Amino acid sequence: MPAEQASGSKRIYALRIDPPSTSIFSIDCAGQDYRLVLGGLEGVPDGIQVDKGRGVVYWTDMGRRHPLENGGIEFDAADGSVEAVSLDGTNRRLLAGNGQLTTPKQLYLDADRELLYWCDREGGTIWRSRTDGGELTRLVDRAEEAGGRSAILNQCVGIAVDHANARILWTQKGPEKGGQGRIFSAGLDIPAGQTASTRTDIKMLLGNLPEPIDLEIDAENGVLYWTDRGAPPYGNSLNRARLTPDGLADPQVICVGFDEAIGLAVDAAAGAAFVADLAGHIWRVDLATGKQDPIFELGRITGIVLG
Repeated sequence: MPAEQASGSKRIYALRIDPPSTSIFSIDCAGQDYRLVLGGLEGVPDGIQVDKGRGVVYWTDMGRRHPLENGGIEFDAADGSVEAVSLDGTNRRLLAGNGQLTTPKQLYLDADRELLYWCDREGGTIWRSRTDGGELTRLVDRAEEAGGRSAILNQCVGIAVDHANARILWTQKGPEKGGQGRIFSAGLDIPAGQTASTRTDIKMLLGNLPEPIDLEIDAENGVLYWTDRGAPPYGNSLNRARLTPDGLADPQVICVGFDEAIGLAVDAAAGAAFVADLAGHIWRVDLATGKQDPIFELGRITGIVLG
């Protein structure tokens, strides 16, 4: 099996969800030099992070697809997980799962503090753990909202950490193509005397979005980026807004035309973003002009990250 080797150059790491070829792979930023990190994955991997310094890839797995009589699928079983593997494809280990998680989605790595954050969609929750899986903590639980944690309006999907303002940000995408997507924030820790279900510091930053998915923050310039897989004219898009201490300002659609946009990686220094969609494309977007170019195509792709 080909394996990823340590490299000083920046690469895109991505998740493919086409059984039996479900895998973690990497390419260079021109869409070339494909390398398999780990193949033969089961379930549906969704979020990915890379710590090049420690030589580790982390990813979430939504668990197995459960077919419905109407031809659809559901992910209601508590069979999701968070895992890690070395960059050379060895030392794979389970960090969280075993019935604790339903459908873990986007994953955020705070490498300096050795922390992982992720959303659990059907679980209606947000979690944090150490990078070794220890100190597993439920930070947000939407079970107290109308409909409970399984209601589609309460499903948490994309996540980022705004260190400058000491808060987590996340998306609740709402129904498919429903125009009810929202972006929320809360503090990094649960306020004293409160719980993940009762914390009072949750704030909605943006509402009435088509279907927001993954988030990424350009900390140096104070900008939040997100993908949206909702309906036209503003769905299937890449978006941004300025981060302020009070929330978000000046939201803007950078470009549209993706095919079920999900994964997002931003290289602010290069003036570029990379977007993955379920049609299997990875796109390079010029952040100044909004021009988008497909640089890679393979199966169906969910999460991506630069490393």
